Amino acid sequence: MKRNMSRLLFGAVLLGVLHPAMTSAAQGNLEQRVERLERVMQSRALMEMQQRIDALEDEVARLRGQNEELAHALENLKLRQRELYLDTDRRLQALEAGGLPPATPGKTGGAAAAATAPPAASAAAAGSSVAASAVTGVPSDAERKAYKDAFELLKQGRYQRAIEAFSAFLKQYPNSGYAANAQYWLGEAYYVNKQYKPALEAFRKVVEHYPDSNKVPDARLKLGFTHYELGQWKSARKELEALVREEKGTSIARLAAKRLKRMKQEGH
Repeated sequence: MKRNMSRLLFGAVLLGVLHPAMTSAAQGNLEQRVERLERVMQSRALMEMQQRIDALEDEVARLRGQNEELAHALENLKLRQRELYLDTDRRLQALEAGGLPPATPGKTGGAAAAATAPPAASAAAAGSSVAASAVTGVPSDAERKAYKDAFELLKQGRYQRAIEAFSAFLKQYPNSGYAANAQYWLGEAYYVNKQYKPALEAFRKVVEHYPDSNKVPDARLKLGFTHYELGQWKSARKELEALVREEKGTSIARLAAKRLKRMKQEGH
């Protein structure tokens, strides 16, 4: 009996000694597990944060690229607008200095006689304003007004209306002294309206139908510009290089050289 009691007391004492040690070990394992879990969670949070940073950097790079593209496109637009302004301003100054452009003769296409030609007595008797223009080279009031109205639409930036007005003028007054001018401004209206194929045809007609017109160098320059807009690099380069040679020292040659330089920079 005494032996059993001694064993029980020894076991209780031993249990009392070991229990704190076991509890401490369990707590240690729990703390290690919590620490590992915290490290895993921190690592995952860092990975997610890094992924977000990478995504933001990609977005910033994309936006920066778009901004550069927009800036380049805006610069090109400014250049085209500047060229158009210089060309139009030069023509408007000429108009302000001398009224409507002088009628100029052409060798082909039924162009009118020079405005300085003496009036024919039979013109008034003909009773037709169209016939008067064709016979004497002196524009009738109706012809002059039709041209002026079409040109006014172009100055106002109403390009589609200007296209219609110049087309109607050329149809009604094919032999007019203003025909070369009307043909050129028709091409200009098409060009600024970004209708490049009909613009190309209109400018080409100036060169082919009115070779003596003072609009020919301008039309050739715009032919080069229009080929450029259509991506026809070889034709654009050929026309512009010819103008640099043939119109040396003029604003036409300078504009042609400027566009050639731009083409080279763009890899065309």
